[in-house]
Amino acid sequence: MPVFRRSAKNLASHSPLESELGEQIREYLLHSKGSPPNEAEVRSWNRSLPVLGADLVDAGLGDVEVLIEYQLPLTSKRADTVLAGLHPETGENSYVVVELKQWSSARTWEDDPTLVTVDAPGGPRLHPVLQVRDYCEYISEFVSSVHDPGTSVRGVAYLHNAVDNDVRDLHSLPGDDNGQLFTHQQRGEFLDFLRSRLSTKSGARAADRLVGGHWRPSRPLMSVAADEIRHREQFTLLDEQHTAYRTVLHAVEQARSEDRKNVVIISGGPGSGKSVIALSLLGELYRNGTSALHATGSRSFTQTMRRTAGRGSSAVQKLFTYFNSYMQARPNDLDVLICDEAHRIRETSENRFTRADHRTGRKQVDELVSAARVPVFLLDQHQVVRSQEMGTVDTIREFAESKGLRVHHISLDGQWRCGGSEKYERWVRRLLGLEPGGPVPWEGDENFRLATADSPWDMENKLRPTLDHGYTARISAGFCWPWSKVRSDGTLVADVRIGDWHRPWNNPETRAVNGAPPHSLWATASGGFDQVGCVYTAQGFEYDWSGVIIGPDLLFRDGRLVVDRSASEDADLRKKRMSDTEAENLIRNVYKVLLTRGLRGTLLYSTDPETHEFLTGLIHGSGQEGTTGAAGT
Repeated sequence: MPVFRRSAKNLASHSPLESELGEQIREYLLHSKGSPPNEAEVRSWNRSLPVLGADLVDAGLGDVEVLIEYQLPLTSKRADTVLAGLHPETGENSYVVVELKQWSSARTWEDDPTLVTVDAPGGPRLHPVLQVRDYCEYISEFVSSVHDPGTSVRGVAYLHNAVDNDVRDLHSLPGDDNGQLFTHQQRGEFLDFLRSRLSTKSGARAADRLVGGHWRPSRPLMSVAADEIRHREQFTLLDEQHTAYRTVLHAVEQARSEDRKNVVIISGGPGSGKSVIALSLLGELYRNGTSALHATGSRSFTQTMRRTAGRGSSAVQKLFTYFNSYMQARPNDLDVLICDEAHRIRETSENRFTRADHRTGRKQVDELVSAARVPVFLLDQHQVVRSQEMGTVDTIREFAESKGLRVHHISLDGQWRCGGSEKYERWVRRLLGLEPGGPVPWEGDENFRLATADSPWDMENKLRPTLDHGYTARISAGFCWPWSKVRSDGTLVADVRIGDWHRPWNNPETRAVNGAPPHSLWATASGGFDQVGCVYTAQGFEYDWSGVIIGPDLLFRDGRLVVDRSASEDADLRKKRMSDTEAENLIRNVYKVLLTRGLRGTLLYSTDPETHEFLTGLIHGSGQEGTTGAAGT
């Protein structure tokens, strides 16, 4: 939905020197998203929006509706403006996505036409034509009211401060229906384009239809992985996602042409699209004949990728490997090694099964960097949940730079999980003490449902009906109960016992047991709802509805959440050599992972009455827990 909705005539009435418009948008974002925009964004609104309004009025399109800061479905990303009106020939709804740039000059980055640099801080940016093209494709794919996306949505990048000569490099990238580039010098052509897509009639109803359109469910990552590897175009990458994708491809080309090794680090929070980028890259490289492999430190994730993306193809299955697969790899044996979930990199690949002649004490990050000409690391530093894990941006960067290697770092600031709710992701970080300021009341987000359940029974009864509506749902918990082996008769022990509610942990076996999927498929295969998942089976996955049971290892006491390490049944966290501070950080990260798996909503329950009362007060105290209950979807 848009932040603001104005007619073109209304926008044109503002002067670029006035600050009223930008301040109104700033106040809305502060209230609705929980964080204020930066000063550069406010200046951009004040200077660019009146120019666009004046151009529309000069084109005779003063009654066109302008949707400002239109939030793309199921993400936190926003398009600058979407113009809504009627097509001058067909009379059907017609939409034009306009990406406004104040750039007065720009050039391609290192001769790569897809990436550009401008006279401002920061690294390369995605070409604005690609940016707006992605927005058009995304809106067409996810907004149900766009019935004929092939003809009803178009996109332009408008550099209203630039003349052709100062951005001539940018014209080397061909435009198409979903992405064209206009400068101030091409203002007449821009107005002609607008007249070809929009009539002089009111665009109010077209805007109503776009804003009121339902959002199609996001396609789960695993269900389309096979097509992504083989045929591409299953995912639309946006902004920093696309920039990261292009940066890797550029690094690959540079490694070939200049015989130069490059390291790429892509960091981002849960749901920021890291694994989507990884799959998109693997598919593109695979089709181009580039030697590339995917690696993780997660058995669940790798096994699931082999099962889904590699279904029916042993060649594709072999693309998915583990971090410890590269102990004996020859230097630069691969063109590209895509290290997904790189926060799970360990100090060393050695374990008790490692042969004596292979025990060198070599760092695992050294093995991974060495194995490919372009090693790519995708990570979230707040998902380190085991004592041996040490995958951080600084660790990888410092190692690479110590070897004299060039490092590219792209930070993904978008949010694709949790309904695209940046507010929820920030609320979780504040709750867990991973961001300063302490817990804050949940103020609600129309795109994401957050509530507490009265009991585990209540949680289960609210989530189970969503399965009948075609959604996915899982219940996970902190590791606060013992975990028994499968009985000799093939049944699972109901170890998670809360009052009269007893459920087993996810199946620990690598095979299905009495309808319970193997542990690596708990999050994705049918039957997983009937077991309680842990962080090791939930990490890296997503489902529509998430139930999270907070155990006695995380308690509300004296105004804040504190960690009780002794309540954990995780052997890794009970090791004497681990300090209390290390254990506390890992437990907080565990709950960060569990609380950010849901695409549409999360239900919380704490086994500790005081903690549950605290959470209920935070979430329900304002009456803003959400707009759609899980059971009513």
